[in-house]
Amino acid sequence: MSIIVLAFLMMTAPVMAADRVLFDNGHGERFQVKEQGPLQLSGLAGVIQGAGMEIATVDQPLSEATLAGARALVISGAFTPLHPNEIEAVAKFIENGGRVAIMLHIAPPMALLLDRLEVRHTNGVIQERENVIDGDLLNFRVARLKEHPLFQGVNDFTVHGAWGLINRADTAQVIAATGFQAWIDLDLDQKQSKEETASFGVVVAGTIGKGSYLVFGDDAIFQNKFLEGNNRILAANLAAWLK
Repeated sequence: MSIIVLAFLMMTAPVMAADRVLFDNGHGERFQVKEQGPLQLSGLAGVIQGAGMEIATVDQPLSEATLAGARALVISGAFTPLHPNEIEAVAKFIENGGRVAIMLHIAPPMALLLDRLEVRHTNGVIQERENVIDGDLLNFRVARLKEHPLFQGVNDFTVHGAWGLINRADTAQVIAATGFQAWIDLDLDQKQSKEETASFGVVVAGTIGKGSYLVFGDDAIFQNKFLEGNNRILAANLAAWLK
């Protein structure tokens, strides 16, 4: 093949998005991929990098320009809401083939974004009755899992203060859920009632156009302190899914 023909093929070949994962740092996130503390995300960053992907952070408003060149976006532990323009930019990013993972620390700031993704959150954190860790109803193993690449080789994983998730359309589905006796203390009387008791979603998977997204009801799943055992396998599967 001549140099001229080779050069032409290189010029006309489709440009692929880089294997880059952007972590949002522009919405009050306190747990960072570049920090080493127990609640930080440097371990998750290492897992993603080990899968052959580049890690970058973005502290500017999310837009077509700031998301350009990325394969995936992670929004973990946001404390302030996205602007409506940012929400549409994220939706367009997914629609065009991007992948987005959202992990909730406090759910209300993410309500509008989740609504755009056809997902709702509960108005309190889950207290479980099954697979409880050290007697704390907020800390438990999630064992009701649907078939999904995220759960390859995983029978359960742990959460430490999770919000319940509900899909609002067929484009999204709950893929991990609590037992049927979990509850949320809606009236704050510290007593479990029938009306407060149900199986709550903990992870939702969905699609928009060519892309897809995951919503986790807890961000502690991937924090350094809890990134062990099945949670670490889950992180490796997440990295493969992002790629």
